[in-house]
Amino acid sequence: MYFHALTPPSLVQEDRGVWAPADHQRVISRLTIELGILYHHKKTIQLEPLPETMLDDTKASPVPDLLLVNNITDETPIIIEICKTNGQKGDIQKVIELIDRDLYGIREGFVYNYKTHQWYRYRFGDGGLTTESSFSEILQLDLNAFI
Repeated sequence: MYFHALTPPSLVQEDRGVWAPADHQRVISRLTIELGILYHHKKTIQLEPLPETMLDDTKASPVPDLLLVNNITDETPIIIEICKTNGQKGDIQKVIELIDRDLYGIREGFVYNYKTHQWYRYRFGDGGLTTESSFSEILQLDLNAFI
């Protein structure tokens, strides 16, 4: 299994496995289900939610917890990372770096801490400063409503 340099070291085990406890996966599942209903059934959002998916399927690339993909432009405008307190700093840094590198069309990134129930948002052009917010300006939705 390949891990990109932006994968926080705390998430990679010595046997090259990924740290993914049930609480972490449960949040990803809830977001995927609820956003999937809006995309696939209600057709009220234009971005497809894909859990644990590579940002670039042509080569080894970072794998955020949840991508929201525009299948027409083949870009990923939104990424979401799920963490608990000891992984929060690394996930926030990962989101900032992915957005600021401007390689995948990411314009909005979120980190959700399932222990503290806090959301952090970072947008392209925010200059490294996150805000405590779960509201996606791109989707015009409060992501916290799906948790």
